[in-house]
Amino acid sequence: MLRYLIGVGRLSPDLWYRLLGQRGTLFPSRKTGEIVVNEVNFVRKCIATDTSQYDLWGKLVCSNFKISFITDDPMPLQKFHYRNLLLGEHDVALTCIEQIVTVNDTKRKQKVLGPNQKLKFNPTELIIYCKDFRIVRFRFDEAGPESAKKVCLAIAHYSQPADLQLLFAFEYVGKKYHNPAKKVNGIDPGGGGRGGGGGISSSPQTPLFETYSDWDREIKRTGASEWRVCSVNEGYMISTCLPEYFVVPSSLADQDLKHYSHAFTGRRMPMWCWNHSNGSALARMANIKDSLQQRKIDQRICNAITRSHPQRSDVYKSDLDKSLPAIQDVQAAFLKLKQLCVNEPFEETEEKWLSLVENSRWLEYVRLFLKHAAELVYMLDSKHVSVILQEEEGRDLSCCVASLIQVMLDPFFRTIAGFQSLIQKEWVMAGYPFLDRCNHLKKSDKESPLFLMFLDCVWQLLEQYPSAFEFSEAYLTILYDSTRISLFGTFLFNSPHQRVKQSTEFAISKNIQLGDEKGLKFPSVWDWSLQHAPRDRMLFHNPLYIGKSTPCVHNGAVKSFKRSKKNYSSTLRGLPPSLKNGIISEQDFLPRRNSLILKLKPDFLQHTDSSASGTEQYFREWFSKPVDLHGVILPRLSGTQIKLWKLCYFRWVPEAQIASGGFITAFRKISLLADEVDALNRSLRQHNSGPRFLTNNPEPDQSRMYFRANEPNDALASPEFLSSSFPFSPVGNLCRRSILGTPLSKFLSGAKIWLSTETLANED
Repeated sequence: MLRYLIGVGRLSPDLWYRLLGQRGTLFPSRKTGEIVVNEVNFVRKCIATDTSQYDLWGKLVCSNFKISFITDDPMPLQKFHYRNLLLGEHDVALTCIEQIVTVNDTKRKQKVLGPNQKLKFNPTELIIYCKDFRIVRFRFDEAGPESAKKVCLAIAHYSQPADLQLLFAFEYVGKKYHNPAKKVNGIDPGGGGRGGGGGISSSPQTPLFETYSDWDREIKRTGASEWRVCSVNEGYMISTCLPEYFVVPSSLADQDLKHYSHAFTGRRMPMWCWNHSNGSALARMANIKDSLQQRKIDQRICNAITRSHPQRSDVYKSDLDKSLPAIQDVQAAFLKLKQLCVNEPFEETEEKWLSLVENSRWLEYVRLFLKHAAELVYMLDSKHVSVILQEEEGRDLSCCVASLIQVMLDPFFRTIAGFQSLIQKEWVMAGYPFLDRCNHLKKSDKESPLFLMFLDCVWQLLEQYPSAFEFSEAYLTILYDSTRISLFGTFLFNSPHQRVKQSTEFAISKNIQLGDEKGLKFPSVWDWSLQHAPRDRMLFHNPLYIGKSTPCVHNGAVKSFKRSKKNYSSTLRGLPPSLKNGIISEQDFLPRRNSLILKLKPDFLQHTDSSASGTEQYFREWFSKPVDLHGVILPRLSGTQIKLWKLCYFRWVPEAQIASGGFITAFRKISLLADEVDALNRSLRQHNSGPRFLTNNPEPDQSRMYFRANEPNDALASPEFLSSSFPFSPVGNLCRRSILGTPLSKFLSGAKIWLSTETLANED
């Protein structure tokens, strides 16, 4: 209504602003330390490029944390919005901004804005390209020209900071130390410590592996009795890219480690990752740069790892630099994939879209990482030998491969708490350079999405073995998004040492007394309560997950029913019907027509003669048996099995959205069933247990499912807000010619040729 009155000249912009200001809708909520640096009124946010009828009017605000669009207009055609407590519906974190383009329609000029640049024309339009594939567009037709120019320059300046300490996390933590009573979203993050493992307050905390005890507990959990926690790097005296505490063979003395450390790149000595129950260990290390001592040191390290094995088995070394694509190749593939997903208009490239996906090589690299990790699983699980991952610096490819191996071998890392501890151990504390690889400062030539590659590989496993994972694909997607929020220290630094060094310098400059603390304590991303309400965090849970044991009631007592291998059906693994004697026929290697799947020849399950290698035999035997969801899982690597992660890459593309369709419809049905089963279990316990039992064991009031069987909605009918992009909504986030049509979904359903949006709209 207000927008209409402005359009017909019945309401002046000043009066419009005062009216909205009185209603409190044009003032963004700000976090501790957040400062508004510039703003402009009477801005129009474009929803579609073919019509302006859905556009929103409001104020565009730039702060030192995010850009916000504050409007009183409801979002059109959107019945659901997944809420982030740190970011509003129209907000974009500054560290999520990829590129800023200003346009002047009259002069037909456009410019990509960098920091500290001048803008010689008054912009009529602002286009923001985001790192999560969103494109957001604003118009300044009714805004003051100078105000529009200033806000564009402010966004360019604050989204590309010149120094790490200018990122919002430092300002936030600095204010917290000066005023400890202040909280974010009503919650005290406890100085950046441990968040709930699964987003529920009663869940186990995620170990940060910053202390001796965290590593010692992991040694005991895996039964690595011949390994010890080493404190030789305390105070980062040996290496600035290793944690203060890490695990080494018991036979290696601290003096030996100090002596040998100089020979390794970055002084990154061998570091234990995980132990198999058969005694074989997984370790990682950087290359030995001292060629004169290389053989001697290499032999000493291998002998120490051999002695830590109960059978004194040999050590297998994997040179990741030779086996896997370089980080630059991964970045190049990602850029090609991203270009395909943000092409505007999307549908014009569809006739050759599948070939372009294949040519990007992204899915090929996903397959290579999974394949190499699975081959090393064979060495650990079948050959009973320890494995060393070797890499130039030992902090890129080894993070991804070591994590994938552990996900495949250890069911604990397929739970929410375990998966978070894995990332903390193998990425954050092991020195993965998040600052450079995520390019938070917009000036790194070493940007590479290896962490996204890892999450994509995990999603492939989740897609193939949904009952083996406690978390959902929504959880993986939201975790990826969290790397672009500059509040959390988890994904902000190149190493633990950099966090301590930079935060200590910042504390000194701000007169913050640290006491005995080693640097400032930043909020941890694992405290999901800072980002999401309890109900929304339930979307993290996978309703298909089969836990280690299921509680049952017998004679009034709760017991645990253990599942054995024979309780599992091979259908959980998704074996094709043509699997005979562990071999898939050739027809299963070919993708279905018009599918978003790369056509690749398989490596593991191929027709071989009696002289097949041990590796091939291991995979053939494994795939011929029913899956143990709490044992080893191996990826299926044929072309039909390596897929494009559509929820992550297509969620902002309206043309790719399937209304009331997609996997979420099955997810909802399964959630309703799981919730009903949980309710029945609770009823049984209450019925068979006396008042005394209920007093000592109170039943939880909350369901663990987002979709609940006892809600008033008709359980048989899917809610209108469900789509293949759920829980995200592309409306207003990506400017396309149409916001209603789903031509891509029709194409995938079997359209012979790519048709225009208008033609598809006229079809029956």
